[in-house]
Amino acid sequence: MFELENALDEYLSYLRIERGSSPRTAEAYRRDLEGYLAFLDGEGVEAIADVTRDKVVGYEKALQDEGLAATTVRRRISAVRGYHRFLVREGLTQANPAEAVKIPKAPDRLPDVLSIEEVGRMIDVYVDERPQGLRDRALLEVLYGCGLRASEICDLNMDGLFLDDGFLRVFGKGSKERLVPIAGAADKALRRYLAEGRPALARKASAPSADNQAAVFLNQRGGRLGRQSIFNLVRKAGSAINRYDLHPHTLRHSFATHMLKGGADLRVLQEILGHADMSTLQVYTHLDRTHLHEEYISAHPRDKMDLA
Repeated sequence: MFELENALDEYLSYLRIERGSSPRTAEAYRRDLEGYLAFLDGEGVEAIADVTRDKVVGYEKALQDEGLAATTVRRRISAVRGYHRFLVREGLTQANPAEAVKIPKAPDRLPDVLSIEEVGRMIDVYVDERPQGLRDRALLEVLYGCGLRASEICDLNMDGLFLDDGFLRVFGKGSKERLVPIAGAADKALRRYLAEGRPALARKASAPSADNQAAVFLNQRGGRLGRQSIFNLVRKAGSAINRYDLHPHTLRHSFATHMLKGGADLRVLQEILGHADMSTLQVYTHLDRTHLHEEYISAHPRDKMDLA
């Protein structure tokens, strides 16, 4: 297995250096592919040349037998295919046993979303005037109000705030930079946290570092708030409105859904969310069509005529 493990290290370096993948993305690939290599090891595979299409198909079936979600199986097989393409490209093997293995079809369902009323009730739970309470309310407002990923809000820095211009600078997947609009309740909550909450939390740092000083959202010790803390906060906020196991991505999906219902253009939403491919938003297009039809019905002059 040394050959396969060594090639995995090379692939992860390729993702970080040449593809510009973030450390979190590279770590996610590591976890997925280490599971794949463990499966191959259990199958007696010792070298790259020993991997066959049947082995890859067997791995996919093993994932399905575990009862994993279709999206998880899809992600892991996609990682396997990328890994084998790299092996061929680097000349480590001539055959790609994963090339003919189809990625499982994504489930044709809408992502879970909150209603606008649920979002309001969830955020209104946070009326705590202490620094942590101001932080938590601001974080929820920005997560939902700007449609950010948990990693993006975790990595948000002070030099990325252009509040007077109405924008945040965030770094999405692949460290791609984009400007995201901010206004209304999110802008107001963030400004108050920056003025009254963040300075108090920053003073708790025992040894201030450059990263702590740069971070927008700080923990109780004055350091950068971590992703797990963000997940825990969202889960706690969800339980207050009986939406248990609420995920930060649900707020992002809710933002996208509510924007479309409010009349936002799909291409504008694509820019805000940082999706490189328009097809990523396909899951929302039915909402766009519904809104379009409603606008047509309400605006078309002939629709209002009695043609009996």
